[in-house]
Amino acid sequence: QVYLVESGGGLVQAGGSLRLSCAASGRTFSRYVMGWFRQAPGKEREFVAALDWNGFSTYYADSVKGRFTTSRDNAKNMVYLQMNSLKPEDTAVYYCAAGRVFGEASAGMDYWGTGTLVTVSS
Repeated sequence: QVYLVESGGGLVQAGGSLRLSCAASGRTFSRYVMGWFRQAPGKEREFVAALDWNGFSTYYADSVKGRFTTSRDNAKNMVYLQMNSLKPEDTAVYYCAAGRVFGEASAGMDYWGTGTLVTVSS
């Protein structure tokens, strides 16, 4: 089992930056691929970013590519999502997830955090 807790959300003005953190606990965290997803008000959950077990491979949704960067520190059992040049449309609850399938499919993720809210004002 892997347990995930997100933090770092908050209110930021458009053009600003936030770094989300995902603290993991449980066995063999370093062997899981990780993903970030978000759910905006009134919309379905969507894929944001993914990284493999060692953090060497990443994949981003077109909507965030070039602005967001995900990374991990297995020694600290932490995953990060650095969000730059934030836009109002980035407003959402952000979730980190762990699974064994690298990619954008939420169905490939086995464990989920409870989310952290990011609000980007105009």
